[in-house]
Amino acid sequence: MKHKNFLNNKISINKFKENKLIVATHNSGKLLEIKNLLQNVGVDIYSSIEMGLPVPKEIGSSFEENAYIKSSETTLNSGFASLSDDSGLIINALDGSPGIYSADWSGKNRDFSDAIKKIEYLMKNKTDYSASMICVLCLSWNNKDFEVFRGEMPGKIKFPPKGNNGFGYDPIFIPDTQPFNNLSLTYGEIDPSFKNKNSHRNIAFNKFLKSISKND
Repeated sequence: MKHKNFLNNKISINKFKENKLIVATHNSGKLLEIKNLLQNVGVDIYSSIEMGLPVPKEIGSSFEENAYIKSSETTLNSGFASLSDDSGLIINALDGSPGIYSADWSGKNRDFSDAIKKIEYLMKNKTDYSASMICVLCLSWNNKDFEVFRGEMPGKIKFPPKGNNGFGYDPIFIPDTQPFNNLSLTYGEIDPSFKNKNSHRNIAFNKFLKSISKND
């Protein structure tokens, strides 16, 4: 499957009139966040897990390409519109790593504690701890139309990991947007309801929701 220059195919999302939407993910933590963000969209929400769909191979070179791969293949296999999410952690001192390989760094068992230990090792002797969380959504239809939405939350990483909320790299990422002034809480420490309203994923979802609310 070729995905080069696929962004040139962006369409007007006000064509979205579906009553069923597949969330193209097998990540239970991500699925919970997305379902919470979609609760007022007014469509029946299902997941790749519930539909028994295969896990697409993410062979893209960007968050946008991988999001497109996941949503387009999910739509192809299910016959329904689908919304995918490709997200990750970008660390400036590591030249943007782990980036699109954020999940891969956690290994086959998706043990992010191992990935966090790897980052802590690589950050030895580094002085720049600035980082960003990225989320790219892709909405696909059965007629091969699609559109992408990107959200980014700047912040920094810090060790040791703190907090049991969220998933992935949340225990080491301190977002710039905090629930109160003068706090430096990780996503793992921040209440999930606040994160859902202020995260990189929420920024992307706001763009998505604004688009589907457009009138013809």
